[in-house]
Amino acid sequence: MTQSLIAIIILWGFVFIYAVMATMDFGAGFWSMFYINNEKTKATNIANRYLSPTWEVTNTFIVALVVAVYSMFPGAAYSLGTVLLVPGSLILLLLAIRSAFLVFSHVADDYYKPLTYITGITGILIPGLIISVLPISHGSYIDFDNGQELDLGKLFTSPHEFAFFGFAVASTLFLSSLLLADYSKTSKEYEAFKVYRRDAMIIGPISVLMAFLIMWTMKSEATWLYDRMLEDRNLLLISLLGFVIAGAALFLPTNKEGMKGMPRVAVIAVICQYVIASYVYGKAHLPYIIYPEVTVQSGFTDPDSFRAVFFTYIAGFIILFPGFVYFWSLFMNDKRYLRQKED
Repeated sequence: MTQSLIAIIILWGFVFIYAVMATMDFGAGFWSMFYINNEKTKATNIANRYLSPTWEVTNTFIVALVVAVYSMFPGAAYSLGTVLLVPGSLILLLLAIRSAFLVFSHVADDYYKPLTYITGITGILIPGLIISVLPISHGSYIDFDNGQELDLGKLFTSPHEFAFFGFAVASTLFLSSLLLADYSKTSKEYEAFKVYRRDAMIIGPISVLMAFLIMWTMKSEATWLYDRMLEDRNLLLISLLGFVIAGAALFLPTNKEGMKGMPRVAVIAVICQYVIASYVYGKAHLPYIIYPEVTVQSGFTDPDSFRAVFFTYIAGFIILFPGFVYFWSLFMNDKRYLRQKED
């Protein structure tokens, strides 16, 4: 395995971890807004409890991701920075607005509802814009003869782009509803659990439909990638099986409290589904970072710099990983936090 391949695997790992963590963050913010007037179920209270700690942790990974791009692929960083100038600026602007309004929503009681609405709306737009990086990397919307210029008009009128956008939104709501259902059940907030279980059952099929729509539009707009992904069609079918398992888990026999569903099993199945699908996509995308001009090898840093960065990441992972494990164990098992009462 070459150093450049190891580096792109590390980078893709950061992308996947951030995608899952951001789903928790952005999705919880949306559900907090969506159920703000439904106090009976305590769904907003559950979402806020879940949102509070995940918001801080998520930012750790986006910093790691940006640093990884510039330290391991400086040659590709210029191209990415050029074509993503407008979409990236929009993402940063929405992140800044969301973060500021999220903080103020907890201290400005008189403006709590409007601030929560802005937080929820911006939070659901951000995943759609972030995933726009993927269709942009397919190369169809970039004019390489004119200084790597991104054709925004073509991008934002493309069915392929909207398929990715819809998939990002649906997946965010689907996985976050599963996570909140699991958290509600652990907290013994059974009314909220029923609400989020129902939401997952509605949005889950929509996310799968959007995935099929991505493949359908990819066939005409990124044929090179579509053909390569179909070479691993068996893995894609296994990925689809993960969704079936997740759906079945929501209908498993009742527990002693009379609640149907095992949301934690569903969460694990869906994450496994996304791991397999992202592996197939990433493998098919190699060796290109931006098709067809920027490859993994052409954007890679020099070997000595990579070794220094690689060992730094290993050391950082050894230091941080136990802290993250401890954080999640407290977050999911501390009864004082799980069952805290509203003021």
